[in-house]
Amino acid sequence: MADYQTLYDQSINNPDQFWGEASNAIDWYRKPTTILDSSKAPFYRWFSDGEMNTCYNAIDRHIEQGRGDQNAIIYDSPVTNTVKKYTYNELRDEVSKLAGVLAAQGVSKGDRVIVYMPMVPEAVMAMLACARIGAIHSVVFGGFASKELATRVNDAKPKVIMSASCGIEGQRVIPYKPLLDEAIELSEHKPDHCIILQRPQAEATLVAGRDLDWAESTAAATPADCVPVLATDPLYILYTSGTTGIPKGVVRDNGGHAVAMMWSMRNIYNMEPGEVYWAASDVGWVVGHSYIVYAPLLYGCTTIVYEGKPVGTPDPGAFWRVISEHDVRILFTAPTAFRAIKKEDPKGEYLTKYDLKNFRTLFLAGERCDPDTLVWAQDMLKVPVVDHWWQTETGWAIAANCLGIEEKAIKPGSPTTPVPGFNVQCLDETGEEITDGKIGSIVIKLPMPPGCLPTLWNNDERFSSSYLSAHPGYYLTGDAGYKDEENYLFIMSRIDDIINVAGHRLSTGGMEEVLAAHPDVAECAVIGVSDALKGEIPLGMVVLKAGVTRPDAEIIKELIQMVRDKIGPVASFKVATVVKRLPKTRSGKILRGTMKKIADGQNYNMPATIDDPSILDEIEHSLEELGYAARAAASA
Repeated sequence: MADYQTLYDQSINNPDQFWGEASNAIDWYRKPTTILDSSKAPFYRWFSDGEMNTCYNAIDRHIEQGRGDQNAIIYDSPVTNTVKKYTYNELRDEVSKLAGVLAAQGVSKGDRVIVYMPMVPEAVMAMLACARIGAIHSVVFGGFASKELATRVNDAKPKVIMSASCGIEGQRVIPYKPLLDEAIELSEHKPDHCIILQRPQAEATLVAGRDLDWAESTAAATPADCVPVLATDPLYILYTSGTTGIPKGVVRDNGGHAVAMMWSMRNIYNMEPGEVYWAASDVGWVVGHSYIVYAPLLYGCTTIVYEGKPVGTPDPGAFWRVISEHDVRILFTAPTAFRAIKKEDPKGEYLTKYDLKNFRTLFLAGERCDPDTLVWAQDMLKVPVVDHWWQTETGWAIAANCLGIEEKAIKPGSPTTPVPGFNVQCLDETGEEITDGKIGSIVIKLPMPPGCLPTLWNNDERFSSSYLSAHPGYYLTGDAGYKDEENYLFIMSRIDDIINVAGHRLSTGGMEEVLAAHPDVAECAVIGVSDALKGEIPLGMVVLKAGVTRPDAEIIKELIQMVRDKIGPVASFKVATVVKRLPKTRSGKILRGTMKKIADGQNYNMPATIDDPSILDEIEHSLEELGYAARAAASA
């Protein structure tokens, strides 16, 4: 097999040949003759004259190849004490009936369907049912606020919304139907129908004439077959928060996406068909789309749908139980999940209760993984821990240790080198490439490989202005970092998180790396706050590990000295505080921008994706004690 550098060079120098060969891994109704279509650059398209169906490739063809009795989905829900398995045969039967329900309500190729669901197998089935008939799904994280859901309803204009009576977050049952009803009331666009999955934890009241009972409808449905679609037809829209407050609808096509997903399972994750793959995420996020639903099923693996948390359902051994019980080979999750486990069980005592003999690799993504967490996970699990970097917009890894090609040495703090297909460069403010290891804007030279967003939903102009205008010919990732002499990438922070201290451009991620290395620190965040003399100064917030009894002041003094020793006096790092927890999105990203606004006394919008709004009150109180921020009222 070719080594990494040979494959990487092929992918950049001859993308037509490279991705043309990769496209042979999926089944086509009409094989593409045009691999890369540059006729409307910078709006590139992959496999533009090919026809296929993603659902057929994810389910039906495996059955035709004799894999029908293999498990496709394992549903593991500690919050309902349920484990349920679906073979590929059973999944096809459920999905084809659900597709029949949609077709009976007038949903056809190109129509949109919003999926507003908890982490249950029916959420996966809903996505696949849309793909089966060529409809475009838009998954909105279950329990999202009505106002935010309404914004997405207005933009996507769905014919049908598929939802459930409730979701379960730890010990809390969250009724979804009141949120859904309010969202429809708020939105100008009204769906024709809602299909509601009734869960025993909370029954929903159905609106006569509009709402359909999920179980009754599927029981009476005529199964629907797969519908051929163009490779360039949209598979889904996934909304990501926009800086203007108006969410951006990231579009994913069918053909390029399927090819990229298939290629990644073998070459990045080193999986074999039939093995069990677990992405501990949610179908509402891009990780859930790519690696709970599509990639594992396209590749013929068994995927796990987990309705639980890394800690608290019931304890910090939750992940180890799932891996042991279901013979998981690869786990993909966010660094914040492992920081939560490390905080509750720093010595890994729960790990000793489970047999993980077949577990091969832990992959981390979603936000930058601090080296301390990576090393802790490696020491505990005794397997490679791979930090890899990607975005909602790309749909799969931009940089990774491609274990199926050539396993490279791990450098904590780096997601290793660019994945084949991604021509990643580091540019300064004038657009010149930086080669001396200094921090700059991380960009991807066009064209990007298959699977990346071709545009935003009904908004080519915003796609161009958001991603392509800063450096013509390049996609702007919005992240800042550098490359070392071995082409390893180091993603240090968002471009917005580079702070200017007395004329020195400094990375908050570099300071966080130092704080996270302190033995008493579970997780941390550094923000830049306004300063009359220096422009900005860094302020650190740390969460301590369970069982730490030393005085906070003593720990903070050590942290300030550590930053001074590692980064130097230029950092002006003199202020830090201990907090109980940090505000995060539901996918685990720390809300640094919101904390900065609080510290600077600015009004802020309550982030739609925040996990627990009450944490912001705690942060405001801590900042006020430090002398920052007269309390800044959150906008509605």
